[in-house]
Amino acid sequence: MPDAGAEPSPRVGLLGLGLIGGSVGLAARERLNAHVSGFDPDPDVRARALERGAIDHAVEDVGDLAGSDIIVVAAPVQALAERIAEACAVAPDAVVTDVGSTKRALVEGAPKDSNYIGSHPLAGAEVAGVEHARANLFDNATWYLTPRADSEGILLERLHRFVAGIGAVPTVIGHAEHDRLMAAFSHVPHVVANALVAQAARALGDEAIPVVGPSFRDATRVAGANPPLWAGIYDANREAILTGLDDTIALLQEARALLATAGTEPVEAWQREIGDQRRALLDVGMTGGALSELRYVVPNRPGVVADLALTLSRAGINIHDMSLSPQPDFRSGEVALWVADDHADRARALVEEVLAP
Repeated sequence: MPDAGAEPSPRVGLLGLGLIGGSVGLAARERLNAHVSGFDPDPDVRARALERGAIDHAVEDVGDLAGSDIIVVAAPVQALAERIAEACAVAPDAVVTDVGSTKRALVEGAPKDSNYIGSHPLAGAEVAGVEHARANLFDNATWYLTPRADSEGILLERLHRFVAGIGAVPTVIGHAEHDRLMAAFSHVPHVVANALVAQAARALGDEAIPVVGPSFRDATRVAGANPPLWAGIYDANREAILTGLDDTIALLQEARALLATAGTEPVEAWQREIGDQRRALLDVGMTGGALSELRYVVPNRPGVVADLALTLSRAGINIHDMSLSPQPDFRSGEVALWVADDHADRARALVEEVLAP
């Protein structure tokens, strides 16, 4: 596997200096020896980020991030599209990414041949602000990358290496698939938690509040979280969330019908099946183990590496690392991909299918 330590220190620009942006800065400075410049519209936030050590240099204008190799946009949801466009304009040679939890509108709204590649770290905390940032926030966390079919391979490789370098597990996925999965695993559960709280409050009526048990606390931990943030997320992923809610309502109706039947055996079987499904879902993730190297010569055409990465992603195969090297004639290049050993044969077949004339 290539030695990430041999890479030159990256110049990182941060657009937004809250918990996530600040944690990116701390991790990049500590682990990649990066030089980090940061912009935030609030001068007090810029000052706190400097004091916290999240950035080397505070800038007062987005244009001052022009020399960056990587720009991470960590702005509020409603400002992401505008900030991404600004970053792409001032730094056309940088890879520009963001940390928003919805991707479809941003990816599809980016201009053709844009240097923007969407991303989303599955990491955070119940506190906000750069004062709570920490360098280990992304350790072993899945960090989704959502390139488009025409994304430049060199930019995808740069972003992939950066994300891995700050401790996360880069995982390529299509933008629409990302939003569908986020609706299922994050956004709809937040809506359901809100509904559970409302249902319990109505059931209580004017009675004294009883002792709340662990089931209610666990199921509603995220209820009412950060209203401005979540209003923006619900708005940005409305279509996928509504579809997910329709599916949830249908499942609740099935559960109601099951519970209305006489006898405990069907309910016990249902409870057991759901328990098995939960354990299987929680077991899904990146695990350690041996990797196989796949090395191919690819034509020098836009999107070929992104196509390979998205093809493997759709097959459930994650690229743990990648490396690109141009050939002397610059008409082709060599791409090396590292995947889990047990996925290697399937990955080879898929790559060769993509590269077939």
